[in-house]
Amino acid sequence: MPKPTDEPWEYTLHIPHDVRAVTVCRRTLRLILTIHGLIRLTEVAELLVTELVSNSVRHTKGPASLRLHWRDEVLRIEAWDADPEPPPPPRELAYAIDAEAGRGLELVRACADDWGWHPLRRGGDKGKYVWCDLRAA
Repeated sequence: MPKPTDEPWEYTLHIPHDVRAVTVCRRTLRLILTIHGLIRLTEVAELLVTELVSNSVRHTKGPASLRLHWRDEVLRIEAWDADPEPPPPPRELAYAIDAEAGRGLELVRACADDWGWHPLRRGGDKGKYVWCDLRAA
């Protein structure tokens, strides 16, 4: 298994407005983390990518992207979509054990070391990034 690198890196995957893109993003994430020696982060990172990208393709109407950024022992996962509206705040409600929707950002908040969002307004682009951090240590 490769040794984790200390050098920063970044990957961006542009995805269509298609729920099948979530699977593509998860598999791409797994490959990237494997080649960079960070396989131990894969399980939690896959959950985080699934939630962020799912929200982008299910709750907006345009294209989306996934950006993975590694620096200073922190994996930042960002999902961009063209909707500038903020994501709904995570809820601390009790969900049915078999509920299949409504828990995404609560899972992100529970599993990530930090998370947030910011609007994007540069170069004529619009939309938002919803991001989360996952520390290696």
